[in-house]
Amino acid sequence: MQTPAPWTSTLALMLRLALAAVVLAALTSDAVHAARDGLLAQDVSYFTNQSNAMLVVLAVATAWMAVLPRRIDDLRGAVAFYLVMTGLVYALLVAPLSELGRWDIGWQGIVLHRLAPLAALADWLLTPRRGPARRTRILWWLAYPLAYLALTWIRGAITGWYPYAFLDPTVAGWGPVLVTVLVVLAAFVAVGTLMHLIGGRLARGAGEPDRRTRARTRGHRSASEVGPGPAQP
Repeated sequence: MQTPAPWTSTLALMLRLALAAVVLAALTSDAVHAARDGLLAQDVSYFTNQSNAMLVVLAVATAWMAVLPRRIDDLRGAVAFYLVMTGLVYALLVAPLSELGRWDIGWQGIVLHRLAPLAALADWLLTPRRGPARRTRILWWLAYPLAYLALTWIRGAITGWYPYAFLDPTVAGWGPVLVTVLVVLAAFVAVGTLMHLIGGRLARGAGEPDRRTRARTRGHRSASEVGPGPAQP
């Protein structure tokens, strides 16, 4: 059964749209500068830009839907997962160590690498679940990162350009690249599993009842269906 909009409260919807507007502005600014230098194709090839673009599309699309898709939680979780990994991978593998505690990295970098991942995580925690989550959704969440990895290597073999140094086998060979990728994939699985488990946890009571509450509810219904027992002397 489909769930009618709104997604949650009007305030939450406005905050999502405001975040989407800021992210869109950052993406547009990056794209304009890249286009001036003839690097637009490279700009859209970054996982960071793609995951942030997903946030914009999801926020705008769901804001105008009269009826939300049945599996909206799975889609929301995927986008939040990709953005959280964007922030983690950038901080641990891409950005220089001297940058981690700094804020003079340009407003676009702050929005795309810090604000959007943190906001997506908070939204994932605070939005009530719409129903029980399937464990298999973690596998679906991993489909896009795996496809991105494969396409990046194929494109890199053709053009000689890779969006991230840790994916570039021309720097130190395939050995170090594959080791790093295996570690990153393990992190994706671990974080994806955690994201699956914590979805809506801070909104407990506003959304899906916990397991014990559902069990008590079923017990009360069973007792009412049986009816009162025989009168005691």
